[in-house]
Amino acid sequence: MCILCDPGKPQFHSTSRRNFLKGTAATGLAAGAMTLFGPSAEAQGHNVNPPPHTGEPGRQYVIRNGYVMTMEPGTPGANSSFGEFIEGDVLVEGKTIKAIGRNLQGRNATAIDARGKVVMPGFIDTHHHQAWTAIRSAIPDSILINDGTGTASAEQNYFEHVLAGQTGTTGFARHYRPQDVYVSELFGGLSQLDAGVTTVLDVSQIHHSPAHSDAAIQALFDTGRRAAFGYFESAGNVAGNQYPQDATRIRNQWFFSSDQLVHMIMGGEVYLGPATLSQSWTIGRQLGLQIAAHILSPFGIRPTLDLLAQGKGGINQNIGLGPDNLFIHMTGMSDLGWQGVRNVGAQVSIAFPIEMNMRHGMPPIVKMQKLGLEPSLSTDVETNMTADFFTQMRSAMTMQRLVINQAVLDTGDFVTFPTGTWPPFPAGLPPLLNARDVLRFATINGAKCLRLDSKTGSLKVNKEADIIILDGTDLNVFPMNNVPGAVVTMMDRTNVETVIVAGKIRKWKGELLDVDLDLLRTELAATRDFLYNATGVPQNPFPAK
Repeated sequence: MCILCDPGKPQFHSTSRRNFLKGTAATGLAAGAMTLFGPSAEAQGHNVNPPPHTGEPGRQYVIRNGYVMTMEPGTPGANSSFGEFIEGDVLVEGKTIKAIGRNLQGRNATAIDARGKVVMPGFIDTHHHQAWTAIRSAIPDSILINDGTGTASAEQNYFEHVLAGQTGTTGFARHYRPQDVYVSELFGGLSQLDAGVTTVLDVSQIHHSPAHSDAAIQALFDTGRRAAFGYFESAGNVAGNQYPQDATRIRNQWFFSSDQLVHMIMGGEVYLGPATLSQSWTIGRQLGLQIAAHILSPFGIRPTLDLLAQGKGGINQNIGLGPDNLFIHMTGMSDLGWQGVRNVGAQVSIAFPIEMNMRHGMPPIVKMQKLGLEPSLSTDVETNMTADFFTQMRSAMTMQRLVINQAVLDTGDFVTFPTGTWPPFPAGLPPLLNARDVLRFATINGAKCLRLDSKTGSLKVNKEADIIILDGTDLNVFPMNNVPGAVVTMMDRTNVETVIVAGKIRKWKGELLDVDLDLLRTELAATRDFLYNATGVPQNPFPAK
């Protein structure tokens, strides 16, 4: 039974997890996988004792006396215009938030003590390649493409070592089996769930066959968090892949209800050429799906985005931008492309650490601010950088402030400061980002980016209860003199005490529930070993470069 399918709470799966694994036994996916959802944390000897039956219809609990950040300005009864409570309660019934305020009373509701803790919406990651979990930290020094310098950054490059390379025959991606996809997706999703990321867009460029696609989707359901399944290409164009035409089967088989935790987004990479662009975008729009694409400095993408902004994209020069577009990175694009994005209301996801580290180009936060736009945040690839969201928020804030602060310093000579005169703030520059800004990027902006803001992204009555409780009494953060600032500048994943998705407690008092992590580690290590062997890459924890 899938962890989502508790008694009385069936999900809208096209098939049960057990039948899925049974049907894929010939690929090796079923071997060992049935035990991955073994004993809960409590059964493994940890005294966690979470409230029972959370998320089920009629079941109530109250989170009491926490520092509540709703991310909903103007929330009635809040201590500030930002919708924040110093000692606030959140009442949850089933999967829904029923009330937010003080001294809330429920019908036989269990009380969860949140004194000294932050209660807020879960983080939302709008771009994560979860299939690469088995090859985490494999190329930490790499840039995107080999620049011929012979350095570790060049020789570890992402294009050759993870994707297909110039010949289309290199890279880890080509060797993934369905079982490798499944365990990587599952482990990566559980890791982020443990760290307070309650929603993800999984950009899976691993669709070598329908079995690979089904493995990725099943893992997203089994993880038990909210997700958008991004149906992207088969990296390396592996023989037998059915991208993009298999989108119709996937949509009809897996995503026939709007009342489930996982939905579908169409991948439509423009660097695959006009013919594939036309086909993928047309199919996506026929199916009523958002269309996502990586848009960044390399790969000659700028002129293609310019054509799309003019409605002249694709093989027949008739494909244009729309509000259904979600663009990842947007580094190095022209004013024409940016104006097109702004005019149609397309969404933008920025992966600050990866973009700075891998030579994607300058993260375009200042450009967006000047256009009156705001991004969501994304983690991108764990081959190079952590998927931790505290890292994402801090990187966003410090990178933007570096650029603006240096522009201020560049306006004058400060040799005589402080006795001299501080020059006026330069005209045309946006203000410095603050803690509440990047919290907004990490929560409600992510929900808007994935068309989920009617369900999640903020704490609001009648929204679904995707909630995290962060411990503000821990050594690394106590005392919290500024709560938004403490979350952004002081905390890390160790402060994530409790995680709730659609009313169901998935992590409680620091323990991830309903998962046998020891067995999962064994399965993931086996996938890692297979992939290294298949690619001929030696396993060396201390490489020369």
